[in-house]
Amino acid sequence: MSAPSSNSEVPKPQRAFEALEIRGYPAYLTTFVLTMMADNIEHVISYWVMFQKFQSSALAGFAVVSHWLPFLLFSVPVGALNDRFDSRRLIQIGGVLFALVSLGWGYLFLTDTLQIWHCMVLLVLHGLAGVFWSTSSQVLLYDIVGPGALASAVRLNATGRYLGVLVGPAVGSASLLLLGPVVGIFVNAACYLPLLIWLMRAPYGRHFRAAAAGPKRAVRGLADILQTVRDVRGLPVLSAMLVLAGGASFFVGNSYHAQMPEFARDLGHGNPGVLYTSLLGADAAGALLAGFVLESRRGLLRLSARTALKLALGWALSLLSFALAPNFALALALLFLAGFFELSFSSSAQTLVQMQAPEAVRGRVLGLFTMAASGLRTFSGITVGLLGSATNIHTSLALSAGAFVAVTIVLLLRSNREVAPA
Repeated sequence: MSAPSSNSEVPKPQRAFEALEIRGYPAYLTTFVLTMMADNIEHVISYWVMFQKFQSSALAGFAVVSHWLPFLLFSVPVGALNDRFDSRRLIQIGGVLFALVSLGWGYLFLTDTLQIWHCMVLLVLHGLAGVFWSTSSQVLLYDIVGPGALASAVRLNATGRYLGVLVGPAVGSASLLLLGPVVGIFVNAACYLPLLIWLMRAPYGRHFRAAAAGPKRAVRGLADILQTVRDVRGLPVLSAMLVLAGGASFFVGNSYHAQMPEFARDLGHGNPGVLYTSLLGADAAGALLAGFVLESRRGLLRLSARTALKLALGWALSLLSFALAPNFALALALLFLAGFFELSFSSSAQTLVQMQAPEAVRGRVLGLFTMAASGLRTFSGITVGLLGSATNIHTSLALSAGAFVAVTIVLLLRSNREVAPA
């Protein structure tokens, strides 16, 4: 297996929004955003019905764990399948599971037969669908755009993800009000059809670029994860980005979003609902601005491991400062900065992993990155949420962000020896 160069420098896009000029990528991005939006619409409708019917905080906690735990357990095995099989079909498995889960919710809502065990099964299946779709989509992305426009494509994907996260809950709320949960969830199932139909004949994947099949090694759970770690251990850029993504996910993740109502209550004296919406909106707006600015002003940030580390440090310091902010206006500005830094460092890290991943085990490496960036969020509820119940949410977020600051500084110091300066 030949390893790529450890140089953190990669070719920069030659034109703004370059990926959109590549045949196939606009359709990929459109179906990606639609799927992300449908994912969030389903959360809004299903979580609302579960709360109304069962009023169970334990079930709400299970919903969070069931969403991220499959990424922790199955991202590398799904990545390994991408090294052997057609990524399009694996994405379609995820899309079909998504649609079946929405239809399952709809049937149970319609017949008024929903029970807690039904909810648990559907939530787990939804998490599994996310692993198949997310991990395999990363592999297919490289096949569509190639290395030259990869940075542009990853940034646009990250921007689309935030757009789906921002628009999805709004559409889900409108569906609840205008259509009701039954019709709304059935309509949502149709949002996955464009993804499934486009992938039927999309001419992308290793079969179309005549790439050699991955190594014929069995998928063996933990042993396969450890072997993949050994495969990339000698590649300093890959190792740094995996630790960076894992540290951000483990210590902070997006767990502070769940605590935002309490932050809004503590920071303001106005309508808490408006303050809550404003705080979430500031975080998303910062991320969306980052996506458009970095795409329209190519070369603004040099794509390297040290740049990604510095941006991650900016994110952590912004969140640490937000946790300690004495007033609402400052908190709003700091969350805007946090959103800007988060999209910037996460898209840079993913691009570097895509560029540096050895071809023969690309799927496994991207699965390992997905496990680190998404699966370890399973534990951020402990580092921020449970610690917050023992102290308070301001202290817990500050301590968690501070721990990630320490991780980032250690990686920066190591990069002085292993990675060429940016």
